[in-house]
Amino acid sequence: MSKIAKLFKGSSSSGSSSSSKSKHSRSRGGPSPQEAIHKLRETEEMLTKKQDYLEKRIEQELTIAKKNGTKNKRAALQALKRKKRLEQQLTQIDGTLSTIEFQREALENSHTNTEVLKNMGFAAKAMKQVHENMDIDKIDDLMQDITEQQDVAREISDAISGPFGETFDEDELLAELEELEQEELEENMKRMGGLPSVPSGKLPSARPSSHRATTKKRVEDEDDMRTLASWAT
Repeated sequence: MSKIAKLFKGSSSSGSSSSSKSKHSRSRGGPSPQEAIHKLRETEEMLTKKQDYLEKRIEQELTIAKKNGTKNKRAALQALKRKKRLEQQLTQIDGTLSTIEFQREALENSHTNTEVLKNMGFAAKAMKQVHENMDIDKIDDLMQDITEQQDVAREISDAISGPFGETFDEDELLAELEELEQEELEENMKRMGGLPSVPSGKLPSARPSSHRATTKKRVEDEDDMRTLASWAT
């Protein structure tokens, strides 16, 4: 049996089994997305194998045409014709594979979206069931109680951290301290005889001549000596 016969025989046998399965699926209300995706993958695999077979046949026909190009022109032309037909089949299979691949991807995406929506609906039902046991009024009361207890806890904390004993106004203490300092300053001034009077006359020159300074110093020394002599007698 040739390779083509084997290939198409396998396809026909798989087609018969597929038809029986499809009839069974139709009896159940249509195939599931998983079944459809599986069938499309099987078809892709079958067409890919046929692509490989056609490419090998094209190479064989091209070799025959080259070999008989100068010896047997008729045989070479026949080989080229067969090569063209095989190339046409190969092009058709490429287009079919692209269509099947697009259909499979669309079906996979639809199946994924269906599963996502199904799970989201399941989660929504679970959330609804949870919320059925909740009363919004009770939740508001609970939150109000929590806020009140937080205020009580804050007041207790402030009371615990506050100073013990009597408390005084710091501004009053500072004012009293300032008065005491002023009184002490006045007492010190009284003990020192008050502030020295400011001289009204002209101050002497800051740089007297050296002769005057020497004469004044001698006079002062003589006065001091006379004073000491009077004490001694």
